[in-house]
Amino acid sequence: MKSSSSNGRFGIHAGLWLIMLVACIGLVAFSLVAAPVSAALFAAPNPTQENLWASVDLPKPTYTVTALIPPTDIPTSTPVATSTPVFTETPGQLAMEVMDNTATPDASQQQAAPPAPSYGGAKLILVDLSEQHMYVYDGDTLVYSFVVSTGMQNSTRVGTFAVQDKIPNAYGSTWDLWMPNWLGIYYSGGLENGIHALPILHSGATLWAGFLGTPVSFGCVVLSTYDSRLLYDWAEVGTTVKIQR
Repeated sequence: MKSSSSNGRFGIHAGLWLIMLVACIGLVAFSLVAAPVSAALFAAPNPTQENLWASVDLPKPTYTVTALIPPTDIPTSTPVATSTPVFTETPGQLAMEVMDNTATPDASQQQAAPPAPSYGGAKLILVDLSEQHMYVYDGDTLVYSFVVSTGMQNSTRVGTFAVQDKIPNAYGSTWDLWMPNWLGIYYSGGLENGIHALPILHSGATLWAGFLGTPVSFGCVVLSTYDSRLLYDWAEVGTTVKIQR
């Protein structure tokens, strides 16, 4: 009997100790959970925001450009004349002007006129290469005074010749050009040199316009279109032509 009672008391004591142990464990656990440090340690992490993206079509910006007008006081370059012939005229119908053969040329044309050589009252065409000028005489009377262009590099021959033929519009196949109011004066090899108007190219442009008074031709004596027509109507086959330096 004594033994069983002692076992019963031991069992009661063990149960009390077990209850106290559980209570202590629960108290410690509650303290840890309620403390700020434990809250920081066991706090659930904040969810990370997901990076979301999508393509967007934005309208392209437009710009208004205002043109700048240059000031009017900016100097412009002045073209410089070169030795290249300028084609300025196109062939067309000739406008003839009737002129009295006895009319006296104006003062500007008479300034450089040399004394008329005596050819027994015959007509004379005198070409001066150094002056690039032509003097037309009827006997001792100066009828016309024209600016001319002769051959480059002294290719126009010096001497006394005569008008061999008259052709209203001669064609030069060597250079593919037309030579209005042609007066042939001498042959150079197989080609005839002559007196004629500014030549017309196959394209219709006028060659050497603006260069009269300068040796630019291939050997012929070149006049303006108007002057050549006056000479063509005045001269005759056989009219003397003298070319001098």
